[in-house]
Amino acid sequence: MNTASVSLGASVSSQSRLMQLVLSAFLGIFVIGVVGFSHIDAVHNAAHDYRHSMAFPCH
Repeated sequence: MNTASVSLGASVSSQSRLMQLVLSAFLGIFVIGVVGFSHIDAVHNAAHDYRHSMAFPCH
């Protein structure tokens, strides 16, 4: 019984890590695709200023 619970915990942990990876990828795509290329000046400028504050070369 102890072995089954350990293996179940490992698979849940792997699924949790996969879910975290997928959600972080979608968040990254959203930030780059939607916020970074936004036509709304306030949103675009906020993303642009954040990139500069993190020393990320953007132009």
